[in-house]
Amino acid sequence: MSSVLVVYSGGLDSYTLLNKALDKFERVEAITFDYGQKHSKEITFASNVCSEKAIAHEVVNLDLEKILSGSALVGTSEIPEGNYDKEKMKQTVVPNRNMIMISVAASLAIKNKCEYLWYAAHAGDHEIYPDCRPEFIQKLGDVLSICDYHEIKFEAPFMNLSKQQIVAEGVKMNLDYANAWTCYVGGEKPCMKCSACLERKSAFAANNIKDPLNEL
Repeated sequence: MSSVLVVYSGGLDSYTLLNKALDKFERVEAITFDYGQKHSKEITFASNVCSEKAIAHEVVNLDLEKILSGSALVGTSEIPEGNYDKEKMKQTVVPNRNMIMISVAASLAIKNKCEYLWYAAHAGDHEIYPDCRPEFIQKLGDVLSICDYHEIKFEAPFMNLSKQQIVAEGVKMNLDYANAWTCYVGGEKPCMKCSACLERKSAFAANNIKDPLNEL
């Protein structure tokens, strides 16, 4: 039986990836991390989707806020607003977050005998986020293939896709993006000021469709 563990934040990219996995694999599991981010909205969305789809789902508390608090996404610093330039975007980098999460996810994949481990890095992340770049994915994949007697195939299927292209993939699958949270602020409604909101808005506009979260 083909099987995959998806690193699932509850956001748009990982929601699309989770559904892609459901089309491809016989057994799909998901893992979500609470690493001290400013809000738990994405985690709630992830839990709701997994419950609805009867997907085995682990929510792991990393309790690493002190270590990871060099980012605007963790701790007390303000989330930057607007379409960021490169230096502003760097404020949202959470140091080594993906390495930590993927290492923990790999342990669960080994325990549950999953053949594949997927995460949703995409082309739009490459310039700003070091742990979303193709060289990171390739080298970590090499390590994970030899880290245990049970070999894991580590993949980022959206590595060469833009956010616009990811939404286009979701449209083909008739996904309901009301089930995917994106906003960094985590209020009752999307703030439409942070870069995550603006990037999502641009991706939906490029596909000539309405974003259901903006109808809230």
